[in-house]
Amino acid sequence: MALVPYEETTEFGLQKFHKPLATFSFANHTIQIRQDWRHLGVAAVVWDAAIVLSTYLEMGAVELRGRSAVELGAGTGLVGIVAALLGAHVTITDRKVALEFLKSNVQANLPPHIQPKTVVKELTWGQNLGSFSPGEFDLILGADIIYLEETFTDLLQTLEHLCSNHSVILLACRIRYERDNNFLAMLERQFTVRKVHYDPEKDVHIYEAQKRNQKEDL
Repeated sequence: MALVPYEETTEFGLQKFHKPLATFSFANHTIQIRQDWRHLGVAAVVWDAAIVLSTYLEMGAVELRGRSAVELGAGTGLVGIVAALLGAHVTITDRKVALEFLKSNVQANLPPHIQPKTVVKELTWGQNLGSFSPGEFDLILGADIIYLEETFTDLLQTLEHLCSNHSVILLACRIRYERDNNFLAMLERQFTVRKVHYDPEKDVHIYEAQKRNQKEDL
């Protein structure tokens, strides 16, 4: 979400971010994501959490066909693109400064018959929520979006607004710092939260969350 410098533990870890293109295969499509670390920083590179969440969606862990989904802090848009290829009606969001870059990746990677089911839209957490109907989405997706502590309250407000009692949130993240656990604790005050997947190679967890006021078996 925020365009700030991001620390990786090794210089080698940063090399992949400086490549102009990152290529993936999901949903029987070759996806080529344009990256622009130099100008947009963290919002314009593909993080491991996005790859793991895209893989999880491709595994069929949640029903996507015909469902409404939103990706928060989409950056390059990989997760939203994969969700659209798998049959969801997807709203792919980020801050205004990243939207043109995001649109270019979405348009380059979605076939013409899928593009009408996909919208790229501005969303700054906690601010322009009035342009989204309360409980609008069946599925809320986020990959590596919980790393800035000053955004946590706004992110929670946004999740609360976008979720109905039947919505499912999927958040993929690497637990790097104590503040990441702090966010999960904050999330658990409003939602039931469980870990549904872990990729040991990439050290990425996926958490599923749903509003607390629904029956446990939903």
